[in-house]
Amino acid sequence: MRVLVFCDDRWHPASVVKSGLAPLADDGFEFMYVENMADWTSDMMKRFPVVILAKSNNFSSADTTEWATEEAQSVFESYVQNGGGLLAIHSGTAGYKEANIIRGILGGVFTHHPEQCPVTVEAVGEHIITDGFEPFTLKDEHYFMEIVNDDSCVFLVSTSQHGRQPAGWVRTHGKGKVCVLTPGHNLDVWLHPSFQLLLRNSLNWLVKA
Repeated sequence: MRVLVFCDDRWHPASVVKSGLAPLADDGFEFMYVENMADWTSDMMKRFPVVILAKSNNFSSADTTEWATEEAQSVFESYVQNGGGLLAIHSGTAGYKEANIIRGILGGVFTHHPEQCPVTVEAVGEHIITDGFEPFTLKDEHYFMEIVNDDSCVFLVSTSQHGRQPAGWVRTHGKGKVCVLTPGHNLDVWLHPSFQLLLRNSLNWLVKA
């Protein structure tokens, strides 16, 4: 499966995302990376069944200008509405509170996080994405989220000394599917077997009819 990945922002280097996705190459996933949104063209996404958004609202780590203009957001809207799959991971939910179109597609956005601390990630309910998932606890940024769509189905929660938050959900948007995973500031989280399972299952779910 070919996957287009948007990554690299002020607080989240592309190296973490690339290293975190690298093991999935053994499962047949092929990733193309866009690190600077200045290199992105509006027709690029049409060549991929799934897009990963692992970038906050910065052009890149070197250029923190917001990329999510209304025109740019509309490209994402059209892509998902017409059947594309979108997986937003960690920083892919950050900086979009005022980006109304992206916020609506995701169904929820990041609001804040305390200092890094031990965060426990657990499944709730039953969903094919968490089939085989085992809970884990690692140091991470505990993302606090604002869910904005009632149709979001939460399948994952995160808990720390600061409270409990939704950590993973899915929703449909037009003909397309959307999945959100909020853990993942540190590479240790990405490479944990349970998170690798979530990544693999999410990507497969997004393209399954």
